[in-house]
Amino acid sequence: MGRNDKGNVGFIGIGTMGREMVRHLLVAGHAVRVFDLNEAALADSVKEGAAGANSPADAAQGADIVITMLPDTPHVEATVYGEHGLLKSPPPGKLIVDMSTISPVAVRRIHADLQKAGVSFIDAPVSGGPVGAKNAALSIMAGGDAAAFAQAEPFFRAMGTTITHVGAAGAGQTVKLCNQLICGINIQAICEALALGRASGIDLNLLRRVLLGGSAASWMLDKLGPAMIAGDVSAGFRIDLQLKDLRLVQEHAQALSVPLPGTAFVTSQYVDARAHGEGSNGNQALFRVYDRMTNQTTG
Repeated sequence: MGRNDKGNVGFIGIGTMGREMVRHLLVAGHAVRVFDLNEAALADSVKEGAAGANSPADAAQGADIVITMLPDTPHVEATVYGEHGLLKSPPPGKLIVDMSTISPVAVRRIHADLQKAGVSFIDAPVSGGPVGAKNAALSIMAGGDAAAFAQAEPFFRAMGTTITHVGAAGAGQTVKLCNQLICGINIQAICEALALGRASGIDLNLLRRVLLGGSAASWMLDKLGPAMIAGDVSAGFRIDLQLKDLRLVQEHAQALSVPLPGTAFVTSQYVDARAHGEGSNGNQALFRVYDRMTNQTTG
């Protein structure tokens, strides 16, 4: 990767979110070197102007910052600790930012191990989903050292609009888990309201419009409500990823002896959804749980 006045980025993980984030980094003028196990995703990013890499270590070559955006904790750990990982071959800029949603405990361990190697690590998960990623409107919640956050912030500005340093290593993930808890329960509440309205013979589009005008309004009702009503389960933020996040919430809460009965119930509904083949569908597919319970369908 040649030098770039705006900063060179190594980017690992070009899924639904990562692909859009790479696009915005390129638009902002950064040189981006990408790696993903999915060769088609890698090829697509290369066509759009990124340079391709054949390993995490290769993606880190010449980088001021390496960003990871991966599905789960084991993927991030493999990227850091693997044979061709970032611990053995850190970027010249000595800064790694993980924007995945993973375990806060794993984050603190990775932070400590990289710190021993002289590398800064920021956990900076995001909220806003595929729509936020596409519009460079993500909310980014970052945990780690203040100096490292300041170093990463110009890159965050290419991808998000609400960027907040929330505390020490692991704090970003904790805030994200709180976000996911609220999102999951909110989606479930919308499902229940729509199920009740449908059984009562109410026009669901009218119901949604009225609710959006009052205190029940929410981002989820606005963005996912139309798809729930239409029976459109096309992929957005997937059921299986939300289930993964809810399980991380429960693990973290149990370690701190914090009871979360609402989260436990919603998690069980996501388990039901995945058991019925909804794992790769968008979050709005949770409404199909209520289709089955009420023996009614939408769309």
